[in-house]
Amino acid sequence: MTELTHFDKAGRGRMVDVSDKEITTRMAIASGEIHMLPNTLTHIQQGKLKKGDVLAIADVAAIMGAKKTPDLIPMCHPLMLSGIDVAFSELMNVCGLKVEVSVKCKGKTGVEMEALTAVSTALLTIYDMCKAVDKGMRLTNIQLEEKKGGKSGNFKR
Repeated sequence: MTELTHFDKAGRGRMVDVSDKEITTRMAIASGEIHMLPNTLTHIQQGKLKKGDVLAIADVAAIMGAKKTPDLIPMCHPLMLSGIDVAFSELMNVCGLKVEVSVKCKGKTGVEMEALTAVSTALLTIYDMCKAVDKGMRLTNIQLEEKKGGKSGNFKR
């Protein structure tokens, strides 16, 4: 394992200096799940929740989350994101939904945190919109699935 880069020699947190790094195409895919009661999933699928179209709003929330990542995660660099794709699918083994987000940019640092933040924001939005009918929902398995580009190379779960 390599050294942690967000600490200086004295152990204080710092933003990594990327000024000497090359601009390359970066991509990251993250995913996460929200488990819920069957009735809650039915409400989402049939559009029966008073707050509106849950997945349409969670889609926008994911995009906003990716764009706002440096405002939430202290050591993240602001990036000019070039693409964000959000997909929802029904889970087969448990009652719930899976969210997958792909984020792209051309830059000096990766977009893993943007993808993970986007997934988390989408899941939290689903929870917020459905909590009136199911406070027991569980957000789980938030993880990086894949990344491409940069000095550390590619990663695929």
